[in-house]
Amino acid sequence: MNIKINRDTLLKPLSAVSGIVERRHTLPILSNLLLEAKQDRVVLTATDLEMQISLSINSPAGGELSTTVSAKKLLDICRALPENAEINMTTTDSRIQVKTGKSRFNLQTLPATDYPVMTKAAGTETTVITISQGSLKRLFKQVEFAMAQQDIRYYLNGLLFEVTANRLNVVGTDGHRLSFTSTELSQNYEKQELILPRKTVIELIKLLDDSDEEVSVEIVAGQVNFSFGEIRLITKVIDGKFPDYNRVIPVGHQNTFTIDRMTVLLSMQRASILSNEKYRGIRMVLTNNSLRLISTNSEQEEAEEELEISYAGDALDIGFNVTYLIDVLNNLGSDNVLFSFADANSSCLVTVPDDDNYKYVVMPMRI
Repeated sequence: MNIKINRDTLLKPLSAVSGIVERRHTLPILSNLLLEAKQDRVVLTATDLEMQISLSINSPAGGELSTTVSAKKLLDICRALPENAEINMTTTDSRIQVKTGKSRFNLQTLPATDYPVMTKAAGTETTVITISQGSLKRLFKQVEFAMAQQDIRYYLNGLLFEVTANRLNVVGTDGHRLSFTSTELSQNYEKQELILPRKTVIELIKLLDDSDEEVSVEIVAGQVNFSFGEIRLITKVIDGKFPDYNRVIPVGHQNTFTIDRMTVLLSMQRASILSNEKYRGIRMVLTNNSLRLISTNSEQEEAEEELEISYAGDALDIGFNVTYLIDVLNNLGSDNVLFSFADANSSCLVTVPDDDNYKYVVMPMRI
């Protein structure tokens, strides 16, 4: 069994699917990807048993092939080959030969029949929503940085994906801050709530384009299937109950000011240089038309930044983890941001002026 394929045709899809392959896995076949060719299509599939990506390439392969080969080695070989090289792949028994020009590589294979392909879950209740790739990517990017990493509360290591009536809400939280974003859908749906795993969200951000091309999102028993372009991504969902975000997002914070996003971002980055490396604390001191950002560390060093703002609310002195504020300012695309406070013991709400779809909440810290 052999096929021919252009190196450039293969390289991008190969790196797209290889991202989820675990290097060190107890099952050796999971370090491999499934390579299938029939007539004029080549399909690459990778899985880590929780998620699977399949990518179909239109290429007159001129043959048939069905095997599994080390994802990393095949990707490294393709990267190292000259541009536009014609690759010949031939399989015999438990080997595949990758040949181009005067280079040849003999790699070990494992049978395609042993590959643990994830199939679509059989379920009667299926919800299918469509949204543009650009919109879905933007929603994920606005909240993914607030997800927990390896938290013992496993349901926080992912994003809430909530379809309710004609809205899609996406929420991430690690217990110290929460990021909420929402968009309108083209039709009404029954309420659906699920938690997408962290790794799935990160892969989708890499794979989605900033285009108006559509993504079909199919929600079925314990699983979500994303289809866009030539890509099919199947993922299991995290079992668990996501915190009620409506109780966390404050309403009626009276002390507010609007500020240029880049101005406050750069000030916070400078002030953070002298913050305590472990706690990353920064004080936001608000007085009439003035915002001061103050940080100190265990060596008694201090940084202070003062910004002129339009503010006539209560005088406040509140501590926050500066990393949480820098994260949101880095991930918003707007020119201005709106900060809202209640008192020195309450959370800070960061929103975008004239946009009700985005809300970011940070809990205060004692400094």
